[in-house]
Amino acid sequence: MTQTAIDTDKLMAFVGQFAGDLGATVAAGNVVLGDRLGLYRALADAPASASELADRTGTNVRYVTEWLRGQAAGEYIQYDAETDTYSMTAEKAFALTDPNGPLFLPGAFELAIGAIAAVPRMEQAFRTGAGLGWHEHDDQVFTGCEKFFRPGYLAHLVAEWIPALDGAQAKLEQGAKVADIGCGHGASTVLMAEAFPSSTFVGSDYHGGSIAEAGKRAAESGVTDRVTFEVAGAQSFAGTGYDLVTSFDCLHDMGDPLGAAQHVRSTLAADGSWLIVEPAAGDTVAENLNPVGRVYYNFSTLLCVPNAISQSGGYALGAQAGEQAIRQVCTDAGFTRFRRVAETPFNNVYEARL
Repeated sequence: MTQTAIDTDKLMAFVGQFAGDLGATVAAGNVVLGDRLGLYRALADAPASASELADRTGTNVRYVTEWLRGQAAGEYIQYDAETDTYSMTAEKAFALTDPNGPLFLPGAFELAIGAIAAVPRMEQAFRTGAGLGWHEHDDQVFTGCEKFFRPGYLAHLVAEWIPALDGAQAKLEQGAKVADIGCGHGASTVLMAEAFPSSTFVGSDYHGGSIAEAGKRAAESGVTDRVTFEVAGAQSFAGTGYDLVTSFDCLHDMGDPLGAAQHVRSTLAADGSWLIVEPAAGDTVAENLNPVGRVYYNFSTLLCVPNAISQSGGYALGAQAGEQAIRQVCTDAGFTRFRRVAETPFNNVYEARL
């Protein structure tokens, strides 16, 4: 066998890339700890030494010392060697401290940790072709998924996405009937119910644990007078005559997205709309070879594709399906109008109509 000559400079550049990736992977757990223990929030209030931050948060100073050093090495926080203190910029505090804000990054790391927990089972799945259902994952997948996507919905759903639909906002303000399929913990359902108190909403998901949590979130938000939840798949959720059906970051996860699309079509009112929010993606692999595509392809390998394979239907679109694939599903289901109405760095937003 001919041995290929190794370019040492290229090798060391790759090793440097690897070191960055490994550091980011291990840092994920520390970011989640920083959120759960309130370390970021306390540090955002004012610069602190390790002992001061430990006092503020009721944590152990030795652990906090090591955590701070790792965060500074990753440039999530700043270190002042002269005073031996740490601080956060306003921008990083904005992204790391407010779970109810328009950007909250720790949720993505929580989702990643939960997804990685499936690696032993995914090793076997790669060999056998078996699926792994959403309900079989670590609980951090469910909590992290909500924390990852909810800020985007909070920032864009009511302010931009619904107004971009043809006539939907006026219907919702007057009193519309809405089905939110694949609702998970109900973040999207509750946000819409809070914004449009004259409308009624039914959230559905096949995962019973998520639906139980969604009911709690609705109660906490005081919207149970207009929100109900049911355990049901996207191909079988109840009701007809919906003015609006919504699906947030879930169509690509389904083994039978065509069946879901056909069922959505059968439940819509004649002038109703289907709001489809999907991960941002181009139609070709080459278009998705970028940092966002890397995030979604890797999540998709551990979460989206295994879930689809675990279900009947024969599809496994994956998180980078792209607009053409989503359009095809809608067209095959009998929708005659389909258009992209909005986009963000992480999502493409579509409207399908009869």
